[in-house]
Amino acid sequence: MIVASLMVLACTAAEPMDKLTRRVFDRARAQSLVIDRRLAPDKVPVTFENGEIKDGKLNGWTSGFYPGTLWYIYEYSGDSQILEVAKRRTEALDSLLGMKTHHDIGFQVNCSYGNGYRLTANPAYRDMIVAAAAKLAGRFNPVVGCTMSWNPNEKWKFRVIIDNMMNLELLLNAARLSGNDSLKQMACSHANTTLKNHFRPDASSYHVVEYDPETGKVLKRHTHQGFCDESAWSRGQSWGLYGFTMMFRETGDSTYLNHAKRIAAYIIPMLPEDGVPEWDFNAPGTKRAFGLDAKGAPKPEVWKWKEGDKVPRDASAAAVIASGLIELSTYCEGPERELYRKTAVKIMRTLASKEYLAEEGENAGFLLKHGAFNLHKWSGVDAPLNYADYYYLEALLRYAQLNKK
Repeated sequence: MIVASLMVLACTAAEPMDKLTRRVFDRARAQSLVIDRRLAPDKVPVTFENGEIKDGKLNGWTSGFYPGTLWYIYEYSGDSQILEVAKRRTEALDSLLGMKTHHDIGFQVNCSYGNGYRLTANPAYRDMIVAAAAKLAGRFNPVVGCTMSWNPNEKWKFRVIIDNMMNLELLLNAARLSGNDSLKQMACSHANTTLKNHFRPDASSYHVVEYDPETGKVLKRHTHQGFCDESAWSRGQSWGLYGFTMMFRETGDSTYLNHAKRIAAYIIPMLPEDGVPEWDFNAPGTKRAFGLDAKGAPKPEVWKWKEGDKVPRDASAAAVIASGLIELSTYCEGPERELYRKTAVKIMRTLASKEYLAEEGENAGFLLKHGAFNLHKWSGVDAPLNYADYYYLEALLRYAQLNKK
């Protein structure tokens, strides 16, 4: 796949980015309508795996990404048909406030209602953002200093995953809209605690940190979706890059900017030649592979990868990295800015190639191919993922906006 991608890149490298962006958004519009035509009102598109379309429930953690994708297509195109679909699919999530939700209400609401409010100023969307942030704030433990990720059970009391950095944007957005500064304080506390406890000296991050909710003491660091406890799960690294860049944007605290730069300095040399990362930077078959028997590695009877197999790539991690690097570049100058933008463009060009970009009507309506959801469960491997589409379009929009300034 690497060779094929490089050959496509060689042929398309001269395509101007504005033309590439227009081509991708045209494809995204067509694909999004393919999804809308077959999708039930109470469902959201999740993935397409082994020839089977998998749609999810409205309270699934990824439910905000398809509406968010529609808002990005509308933002780029001004298409009135897409606007109506975006409104309908966003407002279908109204019921979230009455459902049992989780830490990813940030993804669910900020990507859908957050973009909708930004583009329409609909006061009902603002109210939803503020109400959802209040639900997320209910998961905050001041002793730990974080919002809780997965609910407790007999095995653990208080887990925090690196993904939760992304959900802080809902708290910050709601704080700005409502004037409730306590929400901002919670977001900063979570970011500060994550910076302290999730990251290794080389700026790679653990996926999961378990805390004692009564003392705040770290009990364990490990993984749930990475190759092993000490490996660098690539999407986890992308969440950290994006999350700390966002925290600098919202607070102006240079601690977050400097940490985002450290994460970027870790990620960029780890990327393959075409810019799309393997699902884990230390998975067997990568240039910095750990052994198959590494502590915390997937069990052979569950994990279907065999030595010599092609290492799965993750287009979703690539898209998040590209979007995060573009924003990070706006806070830098000189060689740093050039490196971040050059890397992001390389990723965006690869994702626009035939290797990754689905043809119209294919891929069950999803835009990108070759995502990697969870290899421990061998779920969503080499499959489209709704958040890959969302962050890819966001990256393209962010890059386009750079050239308008």
